[in-house]
Amino acid sequence: MTNILKVKLGFVSFMILMVASAYSQNQKLQEEKELELVNFKNIKQVLQEDGLSQSVITKKKKVKAMKVSQEGLDKSRFKYPEEKEFLGFMTEYWLVKNAQLLDWDHEKPEYGLEASFKAMLEKFGFYHKKFKIMLINTPSLVRVSLPGNEREVVLVLSVPFIRSLDLTKLEISLLLLEDFFRFELGYFEKSVTSEKLKKLGGTSFYGTKPDLTLIEETMKNYNNQIYEKGFTFQQQFEVTKKMDSYLKANPELWNSYFRLLGKIERFLKVNSQYKQYIKLYPSPDLQLKWLSPEEKIL
Repeated sequence: MTNILKVKLGFVSFMILMVASAYSQNQKLQEEKELELVNFKNIKQVLQEDGLSQSVITKKKKVKAMKVSQEGLDKSRFKYPEEKEFLGFMTEYWLVKNAQLLDWDHEKPEYGLEASFKAMLEKFGFYHKKFKIMLINTPSLVRVSLPGNEREVVLVLSVPFIRSLDLTKLEISLLLLEDFFRFELGYFEKSVTSEKLKKLGGTSFYGTKPDLTLIEETMKNYNNQIYEKGFTFQQQFEVTKKMDSYLKANPELWNSYFRLLGKIERFLKVNSQYKQYIKLYPSPDLQLKWLSPEEKIL
């Protein structure tokens, strides 16, 4: 429950900023209110006689300068998040909204995947990369890599899928590495980023109401990409060749990856429960061909 609470609090904070901030835009400075309490027409002569008119003029200038400064601060506060920051919030929102379906807060054994995957990343020179592994307890979604906050990647992986294939810790780390490369290539972000987000990201909504339809539209893009659209053959080819280029210097890892793809390909042929997998991540059999050395014609 702690994980759910943290994610909910993160997104709730974002929503409070977007919605509630609009009500604070009309607040006036204390100095401005003090000036409004004075009826200058009725006491102008008194002010002049007492030599206080110059003091009022000075205070007006001070209030004007403070208002300009305050308005600048307000405009900087009432901004849509930049694209990447916004998608980090949307990932949290999507995970919370689908928490019951994904069952990512279920009790699970300690696989030690974080340390294993971190070691694999560092083996290939990826140091200080921020990632979060979320093991979900459902076959309805097998795997996906999502944009997190501060360029963190959220790697989602199905426990029933892992168990059905009886994957080792090394094989799981290789799956995660493939999804990490898929994230690095930016396919998911490009697919879910709308023209509206590109236009509004980083701009100010000071003086107007924030366009909350942006959230609804991005959620639709998330669901479409994760459950329906998936990745193209060309994208799958690019990811596979990237894996090949990194793994071929280590024959043991390369062979483990090749055997893993063969295991997945055979499993999907006989298990209709995961038929949607090939639609989202096309043709493990083609991946095997892309990795196989070309036959030489003598």
